[in-house]
Amino acid sequence: MAVKKGRDVDVVANATLQAIVLADGSFDQHQNKKFAPITHETPKVLLPLVNVPVVEYTLSWLQSVGVTEVFVFCCDQVKDYLHIIVSKNCVCVGDALRLMYERDVIHGDFILVNGDTVSNMMFDQAIVEHKERRRKYSKAVMTMVVKKSMPCQITKLSRFGNDEMIIAVDSDTKQLLSYEDKVEDLSVVSLDKAMVSDNRRAVSLYNDRQDCWIDICSPEVLSIFNENFDYQDMRNDFVKGLLFDDAQGFKIFTYDICSGYAARVDNIRSYDAISKDIIRKWTYPSVPDVLFENSETNLGRERMFRASEVVGQSQIGPLTVIGSGTIIGNKTTISKSVVGGGCTIGSNVTIDGCYIWNNVTIEDGCELKHAIVCDGVILKAGAVLEPGVVLSFKVVIGEKFVVPSYSKVSLLRQPIMQDSDDEELNYTDGSSGIAVNTPTADGANMGSLPEMDACATSEVGSNGVGFIWLPTEAEEWRYSVAPIPADKLVAIMLAADNDPELPTLDDNILPPFNDSDSEVADDDSDSEVADDDEIADFEKEVEATFLRAVEEDVEEGNVILEINSLRLAYNMTPLACVGAFFYSLMTLAFDMEHNSTSELYKNITSVMVKWHKLLRTYLKSTDEEIEIILKFEEICMDSVKEYTSLFTLILVFMYDNNIIQKEAVLMWESEKEKADESDRFFVKKAENFLRGLKEGSEE
Repeated sequence: MAVKKGRDVDVVANATLQAIVLADGSFDQHQNKKFAPITHETPKVLLPLVNVPVVEYTLSWLQSVGVTEVFVFCCDQVKDYLHIIVSKNCVCVGDALRLMYERDVIHGDFILVNGDTVSNMMFDQAIVEHKERRRKYSKAVMTMVVKKSMPCQITKLSRFGNDEMIIAVDSDTKQLLSYEDKVEDLSVVSLDKAMVSDNRRAVSLYNDRQDCWIDICSPEVLSIFNENFDYQDMRNDFVKGLLFDDAQGFKIFTYDICSGYAARVDNIRSYDAISKDIIRKWTYPSVPDVLFENSETNLGRERMFRASEVVGQSQIGPLTVIGSGTIIGNKTTISKSVVGGGCTIGSNVTIDGCYIWNNVTIEDGCELKHAIVCDGVILKAGAVLEPGVVLSFKVVIGEKFVVPSYSKVSLLRQPIMQDSDDEELNYTDGSSGIAVNTPTADGANMGSLPEMDACATSEVGSNGVGFIWLPTEAEEWRYSVAPIPADKLVAIMLAADNDPELPTLDDNILPPFNDSDSEVADDDSDSEVADDDEIADFEKEVEATFLRAVEEDVEEGNVILEINSLRLAYNMTPLACVGAFFYSLMTLAFDMEHNSTSELYKNITSVMVKWHKLLRTYLKSTDEEIEIILKFEEICMDSVKEYTSLFTLILVFMYDNNIIQKEAVLMWESEKEKADESDRFFVKKAENFLRGLKEGSEE
């Protein structure tokens, strides 16, 4: 395979670009617990992500960016899948890297990633900067890739379910100075005095960065691990160790990716978020119609991917993937879900926001919402899975049994005691206590389950087979495929009365901000004004949040909570929030199917009618109404030129439907009186409408 060259520089000319992939669950027991009980039977990197094993995304990405040699550290099951041989003596990252040092197979700078990484990042510029730093600083040993990702101000979680972290970076050199990924009180940050003692150094603190766990390493990284046998973990030991070791003087730098995608499947919420991103094609070329090129999966309307073998009359909604060989019965509805291959789904079944893996049987009349269902599971007629449920391999749910929200069900008994430091996952084998044969619907094979008893099998209904695990997290709802319930968000905000850093209930329930906000923004001349890049980032976050809310049928109140928390996080004015939300509405309308200008106009009017109440809550004064007219002009000129011919029609529609008032329209025209001719383009397009408004005022 030829090494790909960058557009500006030949980064790896005449050299082999190598990578080390950490794909062994024993390297990170904490991450595996987040997927329990599933990862007690199958390694996380082999779990299907939009019907493709997670590790396939990592390997295909590395191949696409010119990596020619990959060393994968994994357990036996992954080895069998990838057909590679690895050492069985490595129980941590440190052991793996020390083994690489002993074998002397790394010949230069290399990429270090986890086997659960999904990315389309190009390495050209990052490697160029890494090599330049190496020439400038002999002790520069690693470049850590980070990406902007604003955490929710309410839950303090990113959209990938990661806790908020803080990093300190030299503003000029991008050297990493501090790394704190487990900060309980983010209102107080402690920095080493020596870090800021140099008056020539400007230090930037970030709490809006996501650690992509993609590292560009020099060979010295292996030497450092070899010399420090107490180094086991990459972040807690190696990174933090070097940051506090002034004697050695090793330096770690950061590389901020502004474009491209990078995320880890390190918890169930990130599994859900990344799956949706793949279906939306944000991870291109790692998308269904490319990955499934040889599996006869066809791209349909509204990002629906359906294999040609699917039969039966059914309603397949948007953001849905159906695997090959799956049979779906009559009057069944599937939306915003991924269904694997070889499944049998009965009639009158409702599946919403779920991940159904391979060879699953769902009988008539079942209801599933925001759940994960693993291979070989059987749901008997009328069974119900409430939001957040996880059914591990070959579980059987009894007829009409309702599995409570956030329950986890497995054929394995839940371990009574778990040592977080020494626990080893027992993957499926002859001694695991799992039946070799899939239990039948009538429980005929229950005798092959030595850990089961009659009482245990009744935990999941009549003729059901499986144990319901007790919660392992204090707040399971935080790390679930289900949207966070409104009552949980309200509870967090009620607790915010004693925490000024959290948005309060009054800030986030209707109205989303009060009238005094505009006055404060106008009167405070010393307040920092957001630059164009910050506003653009804010608009993208609002757009992504709103479109996800539409796809997942999130209640209006929760939409306001999320958007307003973004406003607080980005320190944006109410006007910026109004513009961003209006932009999101117009994007939604344009993304809906249309083949003509008239159909596009219908899309716009239907979106505005549906979201009229929510839009009006953001329009508290004439200034906000003028802002959406100005934003509409901007959209027509820069983003969606197809709207230009509809400008006057949409302006009239917003006026007729009380979205904007006459005063706002006339003031908008007045503000344009002394503008350049080009800035008056849309005023001229609407001159007949404006004339009518003025005549009406005179009468």
